[in-house]
Amino acid sequence: MTLETLELQTEANPTASIIVLHGLGADGHDFEPVCQALDLRPLLAGGAGLRFVLPHAPVIPVSINGGYPMRAWYDIRDAALDQREDPVGLRRSQAAVEALIEREIERGVAPERIVLMGFSQGCAMSLLTGLRYGKRLAGLVGLSGYLPLLATTEAERHLANEATPIFLAHGRNDAVVPLARAQAAHDELLRLGYTVQWQDYAMGHEVHPDEIEALQAWLLRVLG
Repeated sequence: MTLETLELQTEANPTASIIVLHGLGADGHDFEPVCQALDLRPLLAGGAGLRFVLPHAPVIPVSINGGYPMRAWYDIRDAALDQREDPVGLRRSQAAVEALIEREIERGVAPERIVLMGFSQGCAMSLLTGLRYGKRLAGLVGLSGYLPLLATTEAERHLANEATPIFLAHGRNDAVVPLARAQAAHDELLRLGYTVQWQDYAMGHEVHPDEIEALQAWLLRVLG
């Protein structure tokens, strides 16, 4: 599966990339404003460039929406999220996201200069893919999401990313992905020895200005 992408970049030959995975029913355009709000100018000193890669998920039937086709990284079969997961869809999108990472490497960006970031379903894909990916990445970002296939994470994770920093943020009033699911991901990642920066905010299933500010500082640190 080859993903169509939207790209934003500061120079002709970027030396760092941030791959941003959108949520259910959205597309790559959904996170353009967030990318534009991040002030990452300190990374661009000396002519260094940065590329945002915003792929569009495939259009598939989604069970929780009565089988209505929409952009989704995998099927959602149950509102509980951890019940009746879609491992086939998850693995298919994992392979497609890995292909995006490999394309950035082929275009001259070192893997340790690539951040994988996602919101909601995109968060799930960021964590699923990044923890299993075989080359060291700069960092993983999970916004308003959770860790899918949690029970198999320990056995399937790759040692290449055991020291990769992780940024997790969630809304305390999130009615779509309950805070408890994000906290379960946080707790499991800590148990496995990952370095996790955790942020929670008085918000729902959305992105908060304070969240962008915290993410900006974290990105400057891991890509600096």
